[in-house]
Parts: sequence; structure tokens; C-alpha cells
Amino acid sequence: MKEDTKKSLHVKTGDRVVILSGKDKGKQGNVKKAIPSKSQVLVEGLNMVTKAQKPNPMLGLQGGLAKVEAPVDSSNVMIVCPSCEKATKVKHEVVDGKKVRVCKKCGEKLDV
Repeated sequence: MKEDTKKSLHVKTGDRVVILSGKDKGKQGNVKKAIPSKSQVLVEGLNMVTKAQKPNPMLGLQGGLAKVEAPVDSSNVMIVCPSCEKATKVKHEVVDGKKVRVCKKCGEKLDV
């Protein structure tokens, strides 16, 4: 069964986040890609896993072990506010008929 419901995340591509649990707990990085259908995000340089790759002469790829970023569940990351530099929850407000994300600690807009 395929779900057609639209999911939304509290983080977007390009947001600075801090990891809350796992082997990279406490580390910060930028969101490379958001995957709302699975409620996951790909954080730049964090949650690295080793993946075995087959060689592909057509693409010029060598085989071997490669380090790649694995997705993290969105519930395990928290946005770092650009103005107060603290990990914060997100509050949604309507400004000029547009829904924007706001830092709960300092009240600064997160969407530019």
C-alpha cells in the first residue's frame, strides 16, 4: 500500500543541525538532503558508514570500500539557530500571509 499523505519536516536542506543521539551525538553539520517520505535527513559529514562498491569501468569507478553518509531520522536532529547559536525547537508563525519557522529561544526567523 502506498501512502499519498504529504509529510513535512521541521528541518530543510541547508539548515545547520546538531545530532541528538547515536555515534555522532553532539556534532553539528548542514542538512544535505531532506527525505520527508521516510522522515529522514542526510547530514554533511556525519553518520558515515562503509559501503562496498563494485568496480564500474564504464563510469571509471574503482571497486573497494567507500565511506558514505547514511540518513538520520529527523527526530534525532535539532536546528541550530543562526542568530543565538543554540539548538532550538521550531515554532511556526504566519507573517504577511506566509508560514515561517521561528526560533523558540530568541524569536528570530529561520527562513530567509
